[in-house]
Amino acid sequence: MVRNYFLLCLLLTSLGLFSGSVFATSDLWLLVDTKAKKIEVKKGELTVETLNSIAIGRGGAGYKTHRGDNITPFGDYKIGWIGEKSTFRRFFGLTYPSADDAQKALARGIIDKYTYNRILNAQLSGQIPPQNTPLGGQIGIHGLGRANVRIHETFDWTHGCIALTNQQIDHLSQLVDTGTLVRIK
Repeated sequence: MVRNYFLLCLLLTSLGLFSGSVFATSDLWLLVDTKAKKIEVKKGELTVETLNSIAIGRGGAGYKTHRGDNITPFGDYKIGWIGEKSTFRRFFGLTYPSADDAQKALARGIIDKYTYNRILNAQLSGQIPPQNTPLGGQIGIHGLGRANVRIHETFDWTHGCIALTNQQIDHLSQLVDTGTLVRIK
């Protein structure tokens, strides 16, 4: 009986229908468009709101290869935790690295099988993946805090996160919660 329950949870998780402890109460999700520098708040395929003028990692967007590469990762993640007392005002931590990130990194020899299994097990159990892998961690969406808004408007300045103005992050905090899907393209 327990084995059947585990297999059902595993199947539902792989289909994106069950997410363990990382669970959103809303059907809103976020599409981060790194080329257009915007976040679309989506309900299904309908865009209900757009947050413009975001900043991303200094290294652009793509597939991260190592901690400190300053790249904003492409992929599907969830908001795994919310830091209300961040130096960047608010911090929505993403479930990076994902099992997909781990599979690519294992194939390229960036991580070992043990690290791959830790990341995969975290995703399958709906937990936050380890944040101390060679792929890095602590990727999220955050505000500026005390940073200069003119710098934010001028160039991409983060170490891989997605940055919004303080006003935008405050507004977004009213729309999302842990478990909200974030697709970065």
